[in-house]
Amino acid sequence: MGPHNGEHGVSGRRPSRLVYSEAPILIYWETTRACDLACRHCRAEAHAERDPNELTTSEGKALLEKLRGFGKRAPHLVLTGGDPLKRPDFFTLLEHSSKLGFRLSVAPSGTDALTQEVLRRFKNCGVESISLSFDGSTPERHDGFRGVPGCFVRTVEAARAARAEGLDLQINSLVTMQTREDLPEIYRLVSGLDVMRWSLFFLIQVGRGQGIREITPEEVESVHNWLYDLSKEASFAIATTEAPHFRRVALTRMRAEGIPLAKIRETSVGRGFGIRDGNGIMFISHTGEVYPAGFLPLVAGNVRSADVVEIYRESPVFKRIRDTAQFGGRCGRCEFRETCGGSRARAYAAYGDPLAEDPACGYQPGEYGLQLVNLADE
Repeated sequence: MGPHNGEHGVSGRRPSRLVYSEAPILIYWETTRACDLACRHCRAEAHAERDPNELTTSEGKALLEKLRGFGKRAPHLVLTGGDPLKRPDFFTLLEHSSKLGFRLSVAPSGTDALTQEVLRRFKNCGVESISLSFDGSTPERHDGFRGVPGCFVRTVEAARAARAEGLDLQINSLVTMQTREDLPEIYRLVSGLDVMRWSLFFLIQVGRGQGIREITPEEVESVHNWLYDLSKEASFAIATTEAPHFRRVALTRMRAEGIPLAKIRETSVGRGFGIRDGNGIMFISHTGEVYPAGFLPLVAGNVRSADVVEIYRESPVFKRIRDTAQFGGRCGRCEFRETCGGSRARAYAAYGDPLAEDPACGYQPGEYGLQLVNLADE
């Protein structure tokens, strides 16, 4: 299942200030890579059977307890996969997470396993929201990406059932050359589902997604501006994943419209001041490996052999990727490098260097002004 809780958005409330070098605001735990879908863009290259080496129930519980070591305020925990429902012990882990005080989201797959009863159990276990995906506005388009006929209809049914159970709903949609022209129709579909957030994932060519074409930097800029326009009329938040340059577009347009900085800080563009891969975000694989993000497979350590809090705070992988002074290319020269910072995952996928420039961004540093734009300092 795709990413939950789009990190780069417009609308939404801003949390109290956090120090992202000390604690993440979002933790993704890939509880399993097993999944009954065969999505063409799957990061995890998921398959139907569980990996015998995935974290056991007791290891999972121990991990959850260690994750509470980040401080009094628990991070938001997203339980993802694969399909988490492929784990027979999933509700045991979910209940343990709830008892520990995590804010909880689940990213299940749109299969027959996602029944109304399962959604009711999610709610009873303290889950706040779930995410589902629409990568096409019709069954033909969506099922073509998901690899299983009937997935579109089941996902629509699950979305309505989730809202009936009182669960907040995020819809994720993939942005590629193939889906670009369908985005307005997907928006209309999403608008009829009473969602909390629509998050658009700008493809990173990893896993099965290596054979799918990304949109050009010019098209990225066009989509960002379209999303900003939509954000003024939409009844839900609009966000992006692995496209932090959306913040630059939204920020510059809001300032051009004369919106005060104090007001901008209260939007989710202002929220977090540069949350990105490894800086406010952490990903834990099904076998316990810790990455800066699910789309950035740089192993910083393993929870089976090291303290997960120490990995996040002290590992060279995380410390290096947080240091914007080390960014190369246009990202290193950009006045928005603190607010945006580019996708470190895309830089790594394109160049093998997580500190390189983000090739999806067409912005030329200095167009807005050479002074560093950092909402935290203004």
